[in-house]
Amino acid sequence: MDDSLDTWFKREILLHEALLLRYLRRVWPRRDEVQDLRQEIYVRVYEAARNVRPVSPRAFLLATARNLITDRVRRGRVVRIEAVGDPDVLNVIVDELSPERRLSAWQELKRVTRAFNQLPPRCREIVWLKKVDDLSMQEVADLLGLSVRTVENQVLKGMRLLSDTVFGAHPPVANRSSDVVMEGAEHGEP
Repeated sequence: MDDSLDTWFKREILLHEALLLRYLRRVWPRRDEVQDLRQEIYVRVYEAARNVRPVSPRAFLLATARNLITDRVRRGRVVRIEAVGDPDVLNVIVDELSPERRLSAWQELKRVTRAFNQLPPRCREIVWLKKVDDLSMQEVADLLGLSVRTVENQVLKGMRLLSDTVFGAHPPVANRSSDVVMEGAEHGEP
């Protein structure tokens, strides 16, 4: 093991163990697996840091945690046909979703994704951490080195822009430099 890598890991990663554990307990339903998840995240971060040390270790740690959880959720959704026994059971979900409902859901998801991607980068990152990763305002502020008030303002701004774009509640304001004009929004398009 590289002593300087070990020192970096202790100083920059293990420092955030309490934050990581709070995050994992909040987003992972099986409490008995949290310690294993933590260990796997540490292994991934350590291995990645062998090649290149992340600029923002805390953000990298949480992003690694989010990616691991996403991988686990995806793997958990895969159902082998042999495990089901009766293949007709698989058709229940498909029968309940009409092609129109499926198309409508995809269109809405695309609208939300497009709107989210058009948020200013800092605002998008803050909204993601707060609404998707379910971090508290204080945790987001600590993670990004911002004040809680700034995080609150950015979440409010981001949610307002998303709502306005997705639901067409209000046209976007094009004159303020801090606001984003969504493509097609001036014509009432999502």
